[in-house]
Amino acid sequence: MFFYHGAADRIAAACALIGGAYAKRKPLVVHAPDPGVASAIDRALWTQSQLGFIPHCRADSPLAAETPILIADSLAGVAGERLMNLGLELPEGFERFASLIEVVGQDDADRNAARERVRRYKEQGCEVRYFDLSDR
Repeated sequence: MFFYHGAADRIAAACALIGGAYAKRKPLVVHAPDPGVASAIDRALWTQSQLGFIPHCRADSPLAAETPILIADSLAGVAGERLMNLGLELPEGFERFASLIEVVGQDDADRNAARERVRRYKEQGCEVRYFDLSDR
């Protein structure tokens, strides 16, 4: 599990990580249960020219089976190897993914929810690797 914390702009940091996964040809499911976050990620992936074009769609799209980056409000019925969690709760079914990425911003609500998720991940035996984005 990779835990990126302290992001000044959580959406931009997530998009940079998504771009990196796409550049390495690693499909990714982005768990964004909040409709505002899901829309912000979708919009940012279309407008961030420095990343180039990153094919993505919502998990319920007819194109989902052939699209490497999926944005999902729920993990029910969604398959993949890599998961990025942008929700405040532990994503139900996260354990069926081989790797998990968390992106945490600097506001207190986000940080406190992330601390609770880390505690619960560790309780379930997950090894957590931390990356500080606060100086970027």
